Amino acid sequence: MTGKEGGAALTPPPGESPIVVLVRPQMAQNIGTTARAMANGGLFHLRIVAPRDGWPQEVAWRAASGADRILDAATIHDTVDDAVADCHRVFATCPRPRHVIIPVRTARSAAEDLRAINAEGKRAAILFGPERAGLENEDMARADTLVRYPLNPVHMSLNLAQAVMILSYEWWMAAESTPPRALMTNETRVATKGELEGFLGRLTRELDACGFLDNMPKRPGMVRNLRHLFERGEVTEQELRTLHGVVTELARGRVARGGPAAPEPAPVPTVDPQIDG
Repeated sequence: MTGKEGGAALTPPPGESPIVVLVRPQMAQNIGTTARAMANGGLFHLRIVAPRDGWPQEVAWRAASGADRILDAATIHDTVDDAVADCHRVFATCPRPRHVIIPVRTARSAAEDLRAINAEGKRAAILFGPERAGLENEDMARADTLVRYPLNPVHMSLNLAQAVMILSYEWWMAAESTPPRALMTNETRVATKGELEGFLGRLTRELDACGFLDNMPKRPGMVRNLRHLFERGEVTEQELRTLHGVVTELARGRVARGGPAAPEPAPVPTVDPQIDG
């Protein structure tokens, strides 16, 4: 939501993009939440076939959460034929296609098809049926492709906006470039292996000094386990500085109680460039 009068500054994308066709929707609130779902997925074109309660209905705009412009631009049609007359391809959502030979797509596959269709400059529509019973056979007869969502087979109930949201999301993700996995580091960065090695060396020296690694047969395995603990995650430079501070305070406490100080790290050998050559 923008909080501005008229809602978000939504405009249709350039060229062709899928048209959402609501067939005989029963509640204006659901038309509003459908517009909201469309806006989330970058869809704009909405056509409404024979809405039960008439149109327009103010409650739809209240339910749209800022997707007002989609509702403002929506067109009303008496029949499915009229709503898709200018389209080249028609998809229809259907939970259980029966007694028909027709291509069936998941929402993800349908979104890929829609991207390809629109890239060719062709116009495509997706039919969504009434909330209570879905599309009738005569509605689906206008489609060349059915879309089925592979959900939990013991409970596949979706409301109208949810059904539109799934397809809108897949349409958006079919062209979305956001990496599927990322580490948010904010103002720090992932530590280098050298920085991590410096911390692990210091931690090992302090553990030797306090006697934690006195069991010599087990010492190599214990050190390896500590190394694996830090190596398997993307430890940041800020986290290493925090851990260095923790080790410093623990060491100060030990020395204050009369314990031994950890030995200084061995100096890094330098190479005389004249000798090295």
